[in-house]
Amino acid sequence: METTKNILITGAGSGIGRAIAQHLSKNNYPLVLLGRNQDHLEETRNSLKHPEKHQYISCDIRLSNDIAKALEKSKINSLYALVANAGIGGENSYLSNDRWHEIIDTNLNGTYNTIQESLPYLMKNKEPFKKIIILSSILAKLGVPGYSAYCASKAGLLGLNRSLAAELAQHKILVNALCPGWVDTEMAHEGLRAFSEALKISKEKALDQAMADVPLGKMSTPNEIAQLTSFLISDAQTSITGQTLGINNGAMML
Repeated sequence: METTKNILITGAGSGIGRAIAQHLSKNNYPLVLLGRNQDHLEETRNSLKHPEKHQYISCDIRLSNDIAKALEKSKINSLYALVANAGIGGENSYLSNDRWHEIIDTNLNGTYNTIQESLPYLMKNKEPFKKIIILSSILAKLGVPGYSAYCASKAGLLGLNRSLAAELAQHKILVNALCPGWVDTEMAHEGLRAFSEALKISKEKALDQAMADVPLGKMSTPNEIAQLTSFLISDAQTSITGQTLGINNGAMML
């Protein structure tokens, strides 16, 4: 399966990660799909163009050794790109079944682990430029009550993005972060259900309220995130690094 343009995608079993895998497979990149749920990864692989060209490996990114073993199992010699997409959402509350460590360990520490374990493979690649894409969130820049762990983890990713972009420029590894707003995924709909329950309103009304703060009044599709990711990974761009790109239907304008 070795090629100069292998791409590793974490959180590939659903949502944005699956859409990115589907889009990149159409551009003939051989993919290594990582995620916790083996069945979901298999579903993603089977949905790709030429499924036999791609592989999937169950992995917990909170454990650096798990990532190292997954990369060894893949039998690839190098990576052209990494899409660090894996993450979890939801609320946290201090001392009451607090999910702070779970969310930080997955979203921030897990992304750090994935990048560090992937770097030797990126360094070995002979392409003129290699790429890392980090999936952050609009909530890296906005405060939401009850989401302190999620907001902190996603904000931390932006600092990681800038630092690594400066550090890895000498190796021609370009690092960028995406900050999506509302995206039509199961995670978004779980958030809407929690919002509707807290306010004791229907999910439809909760959606209406959420979209009232979005100038274009809609969610993005996972495929839109995938297309932007594809451009940042492509040979068409060799100058964008250390940047945070918002894709949020105007919910935050910088």
